[in-house]
Amino acid sequence: QGQLVESGGGLVQPGGSLRLSCTYSLSDFRIYTANWFRQGPDKQRELVAEVASGGDTSYIDSVKGRFTISRDNAKKTVYLQMNNLKPEDTAVYSCHMQGARGALAMLVDVWGQGTQVTVAS
Repeated sequence: QGQLVESGGGLVQPGGSLRLSCTYSLSDFRIYTANWFRQGPDKQRELVAEVASGGDTSYIDSVKGRFTISRDNAKKTVYLQMNNLKPEDTAVYSCHMQGARGALAMLVDVWGQGTQVTVAS
């Protein structure tokens, strides 16, 4: 069913920026809904941002105005631009996609492996 390949995590100072990318590995894939989740140290996993099939986006309150989710359907890629990062944004970020592949529109529901984002001085 293919896999998601994530990149872009790392260590950044407070106030800095990072852009996460998440790309589906197989051809002939149409993204329906995509989201980014995160799980910080000793915290439950939370849904950070979502982009729907029509392009509508939604965010948790704590990242509104700082994070932007976007998609490039031709590249089968979803991005999370994170600006003005704060120490409380430190977490493992994972992407998730639901879509369809091939002429028969086989449904695909797939998760990325997670990428570490650390915000510290």
